[in-house]
Formats: sequence, C-alpha cells, structure tokens
Amino acid sequence: MAKQRKIIHVDMDAFFASVEQRDHPEYQEKPLIVGGQPDSRGVVAACSYEARKFGIHSAMPSSKAYRLCPKAIFVKPRFEAYRAVSNQIREIFWRYASQVEPLSLDEAYLDVTYTEDYDGSATRIAQAIKADILKVTQLNASAGVSYNKFLAKIASDMDKPNGLYVIKPEQGLGFVANLPIGKFHGIGPATEAKMLKLGIKTGADLKQKTLMQLVERFGKSGQYYYNIARAVDERPVRSQRVRKSLGKETTFAEDVLSVTLLTEKLNALAELVLNKLTEQALQARTITLKVKYANFQQVTRAQSVETVLNLTAIKQWIPELLKRTEAGEKPIRLVGLSLSGLEKEQPLAGQPQLGLV
Repeated sequence: MAKQRKIIHVDMDAFFASVEQRDHPEYQEKPLIVGGQPDSRGVVAACSYEARKFGIHSAMPSSKAYRLCPKAIFVKPRFEAYRAVSNQIREIFWRYASQVEPLSLDEAYLDVTYTEDYDGSATRIAQAIKADILKVTQLNASAGVSYNKFLAKIASDMDKPNGLYVIKPEQGLGFVANLPIGKFHGIGPATEAKMLKLGIKTGADLKQKTLMQLVERFGKSGQYYYNIARAVDERPVRSQRVRKSLGKETTFAEDVLSVTLLTEKLNALAELVLNKLTEQALQARTITLKVKYANFQQVTRAQSVETVLNLTAIKQWIPELLKRTEAGEKPIRLVGLSLSGLEKEQPLAGQPQLGLV
C-alpha cells in the first residue's frame, strides 16, 4: 500500500509589499502599494495588509487604488530584490522536502512524505519552515498542510497572515463539502458564476453532479471538478515544470463593444502578465490575443517578433491584433492576453543572473 502523501503549500504573506516594508522601515504599518503610479494606467502588483483594509487588491488599476486610499504609498516593483529573497526561501524548502514545486516567487508546494525530521510530522515540519523563513528573511509565511495539493493550497489561505492550517485525511471530505464554491482553487469568478446558476454553492452541491454532467458543462475541467468535490487530487509535486506560456484573461460583467475599453483592459492584463514573467526571470517573443464574443464564439490572434517583448512593444501590438478580430463590430464578453516562446532572461553583460532553484 502506498504511503499517505504529506504535502505542504507555503505562501508568503503580501510578499512584494512585505519585502518593501522590511527594507524601508518608514513604510511599516502604512498602506503600501507595489505597482503602477496613481497617475498612470498601471495596476497594483501587490499591496500591504494595511492597504487591503481599504478594499485594495492586486490587479486593481492604480488610479482606483489611489481613490480608495489617497494616503497610500506607491512604489515600483524591485524584482531582483524579490528574486533574491525567493532564493533564500527555496534553500530553506530543500532542507525539508524531497520535491519542491515553485508556483511563483512567493509560493510553492513541498512533498515531505519521506522527511524524517520531527518524527515525520508534516505540521511540525511546516512550523520549522515558517520559523526558518522568519529567521533568515524577517518575513512571515502562511502554510497549509494536507494529503494532496488541492487541499494544501486551500489550507494555506485559511489562516492568513502568518497562519498554519492542517486538513487531515479524515477531514478532507467534510471540509470540501462545506467549502463555498468560490473558495475552490481552480474555480475563478466566471466559473463560480456559472456554477451558482446551476445551483452549485458548496462542495456538497458539486459532488451531486455526475462526471458526465460536469464534462458537458465545463469541458476537460469537469474531471478536475469531479475529483476535488471528493477531496481527490493525485497530482504529484514536481520539481521541474516547463512553462510554455503565461497569460491572463478577464470576463466582463456586461458585453463590451468599445475598442477603447477593450484596449485599456488588455493593456492592464499585459502589465500583469509581464510582471509575472519578470518574477520568473523569463522573457517572451510571441503575444497572443484571445477574444470571446457574446455568442461564445472564440478566436485567437498571435504575433511573433524577433526581439524580446517589453511592455511598450506589447501595447503597440494590442491594437493591431484587435484589428484582426471583429472588435467594435460584435459585442465581446471576454478578452485574454498571453505571452509564449518563453526563454530564460539574459543577464546584462558583466552581471551574474540570479537563478531560481
């Protein structure tokens, strides 16, 4: 019989903002926003917990964040600093885990199934990891402990900030049954709205649907939803993942006909995607625009370039790619933007590149 897996999901608390507050004591205990300036069309990349009290969150336009909290401090991201801290954190992960799967600079899955430290207690291992991170970086992390990735990921959000939440094997089914569908990892706002229309409000409601019903409604994701409603997730923690593309999309509350509004939304998505790319020390050479019309017809338009794409180039290509669609003629319910043709960022001459473990 296979050994019961022990998975930890570690998520740094307000990572970018916390690094800035650590490095700049004058920012501590103040609403801090990392991202675009308030007079720009930029977006919030991260914000402190003090800023969140005003309703500010990541991906929000910086201008709106300023309206919500005019006294907030706005700073530009320092990705090299965040990567350096991320490397310190990942070194700590490898002290305890046999497999480490980073999701971004500030979060990762750890497989500690065969770790013998602390008598093999995943909870005590998570406590030790959190203590080591605090000692080395002066930053807090939250951790979720469970027997699969899905539950560990959700658990890490249950007790933020500086939290530790455990979901034992005998608790998995009951936990999922009572969980609001919007709290499920892998179910975004658009899918949540679709499920609510079907009367699916909790994990127990989701479990009532057959595999066939879920596949018919949600396509290939139906199998995943069927499994997680039963607290089942067999995905292993993988140390090496080859990312082929990185993207973001948004579904509008009302169908959009204005090309100007579509362009503004895509520019904001471009900034978010490029920030994620920079976090992971990647660069791209292909931009792909995704459009879903009100009748649910979907098209994509792509453009590859010889030079690495920066924000200026991406924003120049967005109107051109929109012209290749029926934007402005047909109402649109969803737009997305992704970057592909990914490669490792090349260091500047004479400067070593910070590696990601």
